[in-house]
Amino acid sequence: MEEKMLKKLSNFTVLYAEDEVGVRQNVAEMLSLFFKHVYLAKDGMEAYELFLQERPDLIITDIKMPFMNGIELAKNIRKKDPKAQVLIISAHTEVEYMLDAIELSLVRYIVKPITETKLIDALNKFLVSKENSGSIEFSPGWFYDVDNKQIKHEDDIFDLTKKEVKFLEMLLERDSVISYEEIEAQLWEGEYMSLNALRLMMKNLRKKLPKGSLKNIQSIGYKL
Repeated sequence: MEEKMLKKLSNFTVLYAEDEVGVRQNVAEMLSLFFKHVYLAKDGMEAYELFLQERPDLIITDIKMPFMNGIELAKNIRKKDPKAQVLIISAHTEVEYMLDAIELSLVRYIVKPITETKLIDALNKFLVSKENSGSIEFSPGWFYDVDNKQIKHEDDIFDLTKKEVKFLEMLLERDSVISYEEIEAQLWEGEYMSLNALRLMMKNLRKKLPKGSLKNIQSIGYKL
């Protein structure tokens, strides 16, 4: 696992639910290498109580467990926290659960046996989901971070000016052309917008966007 990924995971906590003692101990040892803290549960009910008490960043659960199975656990957790990150583990024969699992928008559905490769792949997806929560994907792999007012693409982060933020949010709010008149009224706020100033802003913004994503509709305005 990359050092960068390890550093990111060390900021998070995880809850792992598994009724088989040997499997629980082996996976817990792996998880303890990555996470700040690992909470362990031997059944679904204990896992749900731990979730309510500790609010871990990630929940990893087996499907077949006493008192409450993994699907029921995930559904109950989602009622309390719709954005909870849940990863479900299953055996090959448990295909009947998969349709229910798909509806839960899981981080990943892992088929046993749990290997380090499968786990790392799932944890990487968890990090991507966590980093992009509160973000809008406006192009494949490109996100607008609503809270921090930044554009993110893989490891690249682009800061936006006040005008760029306003303009991008206008574009994202509706799937239509933003006219030159609207741009002048909203971004320049009563001041005169010269053609050179507009072109310079668009030139700088295009450097922070995927190539070809910002289109100029001649004599009308711009759209994504």
